[in-house]
Amino acid sequence: MRFADRIALVTGGASGIGAATCRRLAAEGARVAVTDLDLAGAGRVADEVDGEAYELDVRIDDSIRTAVEAAERDLGPIDVLVNNAGYDEWGWFTETDAALWDRVLSVNLRGVIAVTHSLLPGMQERRRGRIVNTASEAGRVGSSGSAVYSAAKAGVIGFTKTIAIENGRFGITCNAVAPGPIDTPLLVGAPERLGDLGKRIVEKMIGSTNLRRLGRPEEVAAAIAFLASDDASYITGQALGVSGGLARI
Repeated sequence: MRFADRIALVTGGASGIGAATCRRLAAEGARVAVTDLDLAGAGRVADEVDGEAYELDVRIDDSIRTAVEAAERDLGPIDVLVNNAGYDEWGWFTETDAALWDRVLSVNLRGVIAVTHSLLPGMQERRRGRIVNTASEAGRVGSSGSAVYSAAKAGVIGFTKTIAIENGRFGITCNAVAPGPIDTPLLVGAPERLGDLGKRIVEKMIGSTNLRRLGRPEEVAAAIAFLASDDASYITGQALGVSGGLARI
């Protein structure tokens, strides 16, 4: 019960890695604020884990403020923040446009920055906190068909390192996980968008791992729980690959 008496807020908690993380943290004793743009999905996960669900659009500052205020009113001050909300639109970079760039960057990078900005002052005041950001191996090695997503996730890793540097004196750690190909709606949607090309991209990702398989959301959630726990109290500013030994995408 590493999270007994701890309050956690997870963005993108309605499905995939986010839902698995909510379940893992709750199983270890945390009270969990399950947040997502999909309020119904967040509610289903919250019901599973005896948590609370809140609608949160990480692109909109007012939505973040409303969700955070409600969660802290209902559950108490947030001890653990998991910035997990993610979004991508598959396609070759030359076929993208500025509107797509804004959509992908606003969720994957600006959203991480904005939610962290909302919760960090309280953590500093209490002189404790754990922040874990879901980055991606795409942010370190690139990913065919996901240029802007890769750029955003590289930004998440840089942001993670800087928040760790600035907040160590407050007893706050900030780390990231960098998943490889994980069996989530985001990845399995590639063949739907790109047809046979998308299928080949996914197959190439799997073939680039040492374990030759997709990861499971629960495996990423286990790494997130470790980094959010006191077992990782002397780890900060790191991006932990959870990718089956992936070398390149």
